[in-house]
Amino acid sequence: MATTQYLFAGFGGQGILFSGKFLAYKGLIEDKQVSWLPSYGPEMRGGTASCSVIISDTPVGSPIVSAPDVLIAMNLPSLDKYEDAVVSGGTIFVDSTLIERKVKRDDVTVHYIPATKLANDNGMPSLANMIIVGKILAAMNEYNEDGINGALAKVISARHADKLEFNLKALTLGKEN
Repeated sequence: MATTQYLFAGFGGQGILFSGKFLAYKGLIEDKQVSWLPSYGPEMRGGTASCSVIISDTPVGSPIVSAPDVLIAMNLPSLDKYEDAVVSGGTIFVDSTLIERKVKRDDVTVHYIPATKLANDNGMPSLANMIIVGKILAAMNEYNEDGINGALAKVISARHADKLEFNLKALTLGKEN
């Protein structure tokens, strides 16, 4: 695996930071070196949000992701802003429910996932982010039940333990779509 740099981007309230934290914890549980760097606008919910995650076999020197291997775009402004930053040969995951345009580049792999529609149709409107994460893990051959369960146990507080099954269902939906 060497090193993979992820950039999650969208607007506040979409679970951008949660998704990144989940992926970082999954990396830790699997004995990887990780970095998680959240960023959000002053508006929080509804404002811009992004999260840089680096997962590596070797120590991470800087938490900054300026040329992501993997871009997760949850809204059009994020795709517009970061599409050109993805490395050639990288991968872009697009929430096709909220982003109608296609990726302009032909040197990257693109996955269009109707995550928001799938989340709404399955009674979990706040989990489009985890549907996309499920797709990411499946597409990158990183879908590991032990790592997933361990990471969810870390990012879902005891107060919200009832949300564990919904998150697992969302990850499975992403994996299967």
